[in-house]
Amino acid sequence: MSKPKIRFKGFDEDWEQRKLGEVVDRVTRKNQDLVSELPLTISAQYGLIDQNEFFDKRVASRDVSGYYLVENGEFAYNKSTSNEAPWGAIKRLDRYANGVLSTLYIVFKIKNEEEINSDFLVSYYDTNLWHKGIHEIAAEGARNHGLLNIAPTDFFGTKLMLPQDIEEQKKIGDYFKQLDTLITLHQRKCEEAKKLKKYMLQKMFPQKGKNIPEIRFDGFTEDWEQRKLGDILERRVEQRQQSEEYPRLAFASGQGVIPLSERKTNNREQLTKDEFTKKYLVTEMDDIVYNPANVKYGAIDRNKCGRGLISPIYVTFTTNEIPGFIERIVTSHDFQQKALRFEEGTVTKRQSVNPEDFVTIDILVAPQREEQKKISDYFDSLENLITLHQRKYEELQKIKKFMLQNMFV
Repeated sequence: MSKPKIRFKGFDEDWEQRKLGEVVDRVTRKNQDLVSELPLTISAQYGLIDQNEFFDKRVASRDVSGYYLVENGEFAYNKSTSNEAPWGAIKRLDRYANGVLSTLYIVFKIKNEEEINSDFLVSYYDTNLWHKGIHEIAAEGARNHGLLNIAPTDFFGTKLMLPQDIEEQKKIGDYFKQLDTLITLHQRKCEEAKKLKKYMLQKMFPQKGKNIPEIRFDGFTEDWEQRKLGDILERRVEQRQQSEEYPRLAFASGQGVIPLSERKTNNREQLTKDEFTKKYLVTEMDDIVYNPANVKYGAIDRNKCGRGLISPIYVTFTTNEIPGFIERIVTSHDFQQKALRFEEGTVTKRQSVNPEDFVTIDILVAPQREEQKKISDYFDSLENLITLHQRKYEELQKIKKFMLQNMFV
């Protein structure tokens, strides 16, 4: 096949096959004058990036005069393999004016920008089309500690398919550049919202030894009240057989209460013969649910899914306080550490926190429901924002993957 499945209007010529060495030059300049002291590594996700930022430490030698000096816009091939990059990664230096790379890398630059568009080449190396060429030249026994044994001459002999018209290359390059910008934007917005949530959880609830939070909504000045969890939670004990009104639900750390069909892990309970006669624990919207045997891993959450049935191994509570406010207390790290003090069992017997001990834990509660609601609504909106950006990020990643598979040959 010499034409991609999806292409921009106005282009119908066959693509041409070229050897990489015909369109790029190898770069072997050394950093002998210490032009740069910035040690780089190649990440499949982040591209060419400062070692200190990626590893939280410097891996390069102190003396980097013998390293390659890489300039902005030049490419490098990291022969190290990983799950994300089974045949290594080829990335362009975009973040910095220059940097230094170990001579284990293969560095190159485009010969003629009027013949090969740099953004097109970036996108091409985001596909897996070049993996076949690397597979063919990798020497036997190549994966020595995850490092492929590939000679530079063989690397530059690998082939790639290119549009003959530079304008088509530019359109493809621009399309993926814009897509990457959007992906990065939603990823950054998601991370910023997560950081804000973490900060505000620390500031909008009283810290140890305090009776009021550092940050409050206007109009609230009263001290928060110390209450036992059992004073504000009432345990549900009703059990029912599953029905249309009471469907089966699942509960897991990191996921909360969800429809059974959405559970990420295999659910063996679905295979039981008495599936429709067995009784399960009732839970309603806004209940506080927890797994006594999994407190350590954060299996405490508010039911945001709705009415249904969960396994009787879990414990579910109703509350007359604002459920979203109580949720933020019981899902906090500090609360979970308090709960773990009651942990029972040994290595051979699964450790657990009994419901009777769970409800004796002291918490601080805002005395006015209006303040509780404002706090709950604030974090609900923040979490909705996180979910929105996360969903957009994942959707754009899927679009990029599909288009990479269909816009190249």
